[in-house]
Formats: sequence, structure tokens, C-alpha cells
Amino acid sequence: MSSGRALAEGFPDLTGLPTARRTHWGRWIAAGLIVVVLALIGRAFAQGQIEWAYVGRFLTMPVILHGIVNTLTMAVLAMSLGIVLGLVVAVMRLSPNPVLKGVAAGYTWLFRGTPLILQLLLWFNLALVFPVIGIPGLWSAKSVEVMTPFLAALLGLGINQGAYTSEVMRAGLLSVDTGQYEAAQAIGMGRLKALYRIILPQAMRVVLPPLGNEFIGMVKATSLASVIQFPEVLHAAENIYYANSRVIELLIVAGLWYLLVVSILTPLQMLLERRFARGTARITR
Repeated sequence: MSSGRALAEGFPDLTGLPTARRTHWGRWIAAGLIVVVLALIGRAFAQGQIEWAYVGRFLTMPVILHGIVNTLTMAVLAMSLGIVLGLVVAVMRLSPNPVLKGVAAGYTWLFRGTPLILQLLLWFNLALVFPVIGIPGLWSAKSVEVMTPFLAALLGLGINQGAYTSEVMRAGLLSVDTGQYEAAQAIGMGRLKALYRIILPQAMRVVLPPLGNEFIGMVKATSLASVIQFPEVLHAAENIYYANSRVIELLIVAGLWYLLVVSILTPLQMLLERRFARGTARITR
């Protein structure tokens, strides 16, 4: 006896009948609209005033390649500065000292509350406020000579990133159970040693995904440094199209390079996350 007859005695057995497939008209209509929109966009690019031969020609020009090297160098350096500042500020935010907590909160408020491009311009024009900088009695120099586009971009991007990274770090430190802090103190570890040996390795699982996302954002944020004449890839593209008027071709070249870099960084981020997630049990089904 089949299970259908046992459950519904007196009713006909319907198990042998074919099952009619339900037509999801909404999905088909939505998919059709998306295909039409994508086709229209593709048609616009195909029929637009774009000389695709120039895109291929400019893609590997030395000045563009030099720009992408500068972009990656600046992204790595600024992110490194941001991580160091972020960690220091996060520890200060969690300190019982009210002065340290206040300074850290003020730093985060100031640099998260103002636009990044404004901060870059302020750093680049620092000489208007401090004509001379240095250490009294040891060294001094004119700010306009010290504050090069590279240094202004590094300070602007790195310090701004530190404000955002501090919140990521603080969330990671708070995710570690307080018992871990107490256990470290119980075996005689100091605060810094416990942070380095016990707390940070555990916090990395929480911190890495948003940090990887922030780094990808940093690669793209370096394009803002073109306003202070830092020679990253967008600035290189701008210099070329100012001369030959191939605006859209050069913008496509810059866009393709950004997409390539992000496409390489994304799987690297996943590998790094997997490495720091070792030893943690997780149900994937």
C-alpha cells in the first residue's frame, strides 16, 4: 500500500499523474526587462563615439602602467597607515582613561565627518596654515617643499582611513570574550602582550572581511588624489585626454584597470579570511 492511500483513505491515488510546472510570469518579465536594458546599454556603447582601437592602444601605455603602480603603492601605504592608526585609536577608545577615550572619539568624529577630498586639499595646502614645519632646534623646512602630492595623498588617505578602521578594530576587539582578557591577566601577561598574543589573533576573524572591503575601497579612493596632482592611474588618463581629447577612451582604460585590480584582490581577500578562520567550527548547510 502506498503512503498516499494510507494517508487519504477513500480518495483516488494521484501519485501517478504528471505534475504541472508553475509558470513564474513575474520572473520571466523581470529577466526580459533586464536583458533588454543590458542590450540597450551595450548598443549605446557599440554605436557611441568610442574608438575602441584607442582603448587597446592606451591600455598598456607606460604612463598608464606607471599610474597603476602608483595607485597600488599609495593604496598599500595608506591602508597600512590607516590600520596602525585604527588599532591605536581602537585601543584608546577601550581604555579606562577618559582623556584617551575623548581624544580617540574626537579623531574619529573629525575625520569621518568631513569629505575625503576636502582633507586631501587641506593637507596639500598645509603651508597656508603652517609655513614652516619641523622640530624646534633640530630641523625645520618650508611646508610647501615638504608637502608633496605624494605625502599629502598619503596623509590624507591614511589618516582618513584610520578613523574608519578604528571602528572596525574596536568591533573586533569587543567580539573577543572578556574571559580571554582575564585569562591573559591570570597567567601574568601584560596588556600589550595579551593584545598581541591572544586578543588580536581572535579578533582578526571579525576584522578581516571589513578590512578587505576597506582596502578595495582604498584602491578606488586613490583616484581622489588626482585633484592634488598625485600621478595615479586616473590622473595619468586625464593628462592624456587633455592632450588628445579621447576622453571616454581614456576613462574606459582607467575603469578597466580598476576592475582588474579589484578582481585580483577579491579572491586574495577570501584566501586570507579562510586562513584566519582555521580552527573554527562552522555549519555550512
